[in-house]
Amino acid sequence: MNDKKFGSKLAGRIFFRCAITVFIVSVMYVIMVILAYNIGYRIKLQPSVIYYVLKALMRYESIIIPGAWFFIVLLIIYIYWRKTVGFIEDIADASMSLVKPDDEDIRLPEELRDIEDRMNQIKRMALQNARDAREAEQRKNDLVVNLAHDIRTPLSSVIGYLSLLNEAPDMPLEQRKKYTGITLEKAFRLEHLIDELFEITRFSLSSIVLDRGKINLTFMLQQMADEFYPMLAPQNKKAVVHAPENLAAWGDADKLSRVFNNILKNAIAYSYEGSVIDITAYEQGKNTVIEFANYGDPIPPEKLEAIFERFFRIDTARSTQTGGAGLGLAIAKEIVNAHGGTIKAESNGGKTTFTVTLPLQNPTNDNSIKK
Repeated sequence: MNDKKFGSKLAGRIFFRCAITVFIVSVMYVIMVILAYNIGYRIKLQPSVIYYVLKALMRYESIIIPGAWFFIVLLIIYIYWRKTVGFIEDIADASMSLVKPDDEDIRLPEELRDIEDRMNQIKRMALQNARDAREAEQRKNDLVVNLAHDIRTPLSSVIGYLSLLNEAPDMPLEQRKKYTGITLEKAFRLEHLIDELFEITRFSLSSIVLDRGKINLTFMLQQMADEFYPMLAPQNKKAVVHAPENLAAWGDADKLSRVFNNILKNAIAYSYEGSVIDITAYEQGKNTVIEFANYGDPIPPEKLEAIFERFFRIDTARSTQTGGAGLGLAIAKEIVNAHGGTIKAESNGGKTTFTVTLPLQNPTNDNSIKK
């Protein structure tokens, strides 16, 4: 509910109740004045203190009667004003509960039930966000520790084999070639691990800046499938593109290419050997839809909900030797969101599908989004 709309509604409700109270009290006041006049003129009072007091008051009845009514109205307004101030104090007190790390619901008077529901919703979202942040931070810390540990292994190998090569200049050529090959392999692994470490840093500190334009999506997807052939061939897998010729999309070609690469890498890693990865693209209304379907072990529902979170890896048993930093899909989501689109994952039976939906035209003039 809009804040101004709710405030007007609450103010209108208080004003209406105040007006009804004033009206009822005014009617009762008029009835009491009429009854007092009727009774007063029927009773014959003997000269006394009361008689002279009433007679003196009757001289100023034109001032006293409306004055008393005005005083009553002011009293009613003051009571409702105090009630309104009390509502503000209740809201101020309840707002302190928003920062408390507990699951206890906020309670407000019946008149503020809408605000109570909204504040409880905000508190639940804040608690969930805090929990997600702690979990992401813990996953990142665990990953950094694992990376640091994994870096030591190839680094020790590189130093060891280089030391052997340095200490034995007359080493046979075949053995030297073998040691050099192992050293190079370990150096490549070391480079990969360092790239993973930098990826974590970039994700935390950098921002996504988009350079939008018209993209030949069919050509991009086909080119990507061809580039991944060396990764697919050893496992007898295929990536097949199903898209109409010259299908267009609007966005940053480099950033969207990174999105599709990350999704395809994930599909390759978790698909059965000898299976086909279907890449389907088509127009739907005012959107372009791209689907990546692979066939492999299903993703459990609880992991499917967290698959786009930072530092989350589907197979937690994988070390950094075989798995990435758990940033690929999180970065993909950030880029798609920056384009004004959506990304989702579904896993039914042995089929897992990632669906990216992008607007056909530029949805915003903002060319960047902070991470």
